[in-house]
Amino acid sequence: MPPYLSLDPADARLPVPQTPSWYFPVLVTHIFGGALLTLLVILQVWPWLRSRHPAVHRWSGRAYVLAGIPLVGVPALLIAPFSGTGFGTQVSNTVWAVLWLAFTVLGFAMARRRRFADHREWMLRSFALIYGIAFNRVVLVLLIPLALLGVDPEVPAEDPMALAPVVAAPSSFLSWIVPLLFVEWWIKYRRPRRRRPAAA
Repeated sequence: MPPYLSLDPADARLPVPQTPSWYFPVLVTHIFGGALLTLLVILQVWPWLRSRHPAVHRWSGRAYVLAGIPLVGVPALLIAPFSGTGFGTQVSNTVWAVLWLAFTVLGFAMARRRRFADHREWMLRSFALIYGIAFNRVVLVLLIPLALLGVDPEVPAEDPMALAPVVAAPSSFLSWIVPLLFVEWWIKYRRPRRRRPAAA
């Protein structure tokens, strides 16, 4: 986030396309909104807070959804097709945006219907996706050394970051697919088991 505090496209970490003109303001909205949501979502998955302070959980959850949709989800959907790191990243970012919006809206709807078990599962999926951008930094660092093994002779070996465009798409997909698969495993194998009625 720090490079974007200047609101200057020249300080952006990734290439900023010249068109459309609204790309950079929407990108900054998405980044600042995402920073807020990475904090709010912790309040949603913190068991102690849910049990001891349910009102805080409810209100922070409403803020997560009502701020997240216009500040994170919709901006992500708008800027995804213009990603400067290639078609693969554009597809990954678009799928991420659609899934995050769907999971978050479904989680909110389940809470409104008081189907709290379903609400918890959808919000865990939303949590996995919102932290995908942080996990992307880890995946990127792991993929660059692997890419160096098959490095293009035209890419200077002393500049590993020159390989970032090569690994951008795989890193983008893995950064949200791996956490989402882990959450699906968690939901299936670690969900609270309902007590069976005693046999007659």
